Amino acid sequence: MCGRTACTLDPEEVSRASRYRNRHGQRRQPRWRDGDADKYRPSYNKSPQSFSPVLLSQRHFDKDASVDECVVAAMRWGLIPSWFREDDPRKMQYSTNNCRSESLLDKKSYKDPFLKGQRCVILADGFYEWRRQGKEKQPFFIYFPQSQPDSGLGEEEQRDESDVEFPPEEKASNIEEESETDKWTGWRLLTIAGLFDCWKPPGGEEPIYTYTVITVDASPNLQNIHDRMPAVLDGEADVRRWLDFGEVKSSDALKLLQPKNILTFHPVSSLVNNSRNNSPECLQPVDPQAKKEPKPTASSKMMMSWLKDSSSSKRKEPSICDATTREQQPKAKEDLKSSGTLENWLKSASKKARID
Repeated sequence: MCGRTACTLDPEEVSRASRYRNRHGQRRQPRWRDGDADKYRPSYNKSPQSFSPVLLSQRHFDKDASVDECVVAAMRWGLIPSWFREDDPRKMQYSTNNCRSESLLDKKSYKDPFLKGQRCVILADGFYEWRRQGKEKQPFFIYFPQSQPDSGLGEEEQRDESDVEFPPEEKASNIEEESETDKWTGWRLLTIAGLFDCWKPPGGEEPIYTYTVITVDASPNLQNIHDRMPAVLDGEADVRRWLDFGEVKSSDALKLLQPKNILTFHPVSSLVNNSRNNSPECLQPVDPQAKKEPKPTASSKMMMSWLKDSSSSKRKEPSICDATTREQQPKAKEDLKSSGTLENWLKSASKKARID
């Protein structure tokens, strides 16, 4: 399962980190859907019902757009089926935060959007999972290895272009090279396969776009934490194929939903257990035995290095509680005014661990 994520980049950084190649091998930076950048709030501790950045085909909003043209939208976590007839989503009798890949075609809530091509990619720094230890649960932060700079969607520069699948008529010579100034060298965002739907409240209010995270059996290296994991899409080829519902049939898209033994992780504080806690300490590696910060492991050194070296100053400030609408957002406390940047994570070690 997946019940908590983190996404701390500001809207502009999310867009830059989500650069992709279209069918012709051309690099594109997706823009935000009109008004959606204001709905999204960076957070170290996102829970269901909050808004997350989601990558999807522009065709879903503009019938004249190319299917392989992507856009970033802010969608609410927890799918509300388009056919839901109640006046309040909270009246749903079952959870749609996660969708098991094995039963995706067995349930109308997921089958309908899937067969309509309503596939999306949830963007996140990583996700949290809990390992049961007796009567207690130890939380872990799980993410893509940050071994080297990235140019968008986790595609390593060393990867041969032949690994990225383009139509036969598109030759390698047509593939655009990305300039050094355009490359994204920050945090490599986790790309998770999901489904979305659009629900129109019976009262005529603005339609609400929502999504569900598709899950698969846990990969071998994560099985000792939990038996399930999100369906991770590794690299530009997987992301493009999952989103391109015009070229990739549903039956072929299903084949992309496989456990990927590629993620790394580290234990974090139980501070993350409370979804109202939203501070850099939620991500900080801890020693479960000593209950204090341990020596950095190989998996966490890259994270800490990026936090130190990042020069961004444009991140939006994360709220204390990542609510579903701006109106519900409480004002952040004074001591959080500079904690919107991941690079301040290490500087915050001396601050109090819990935010009330």
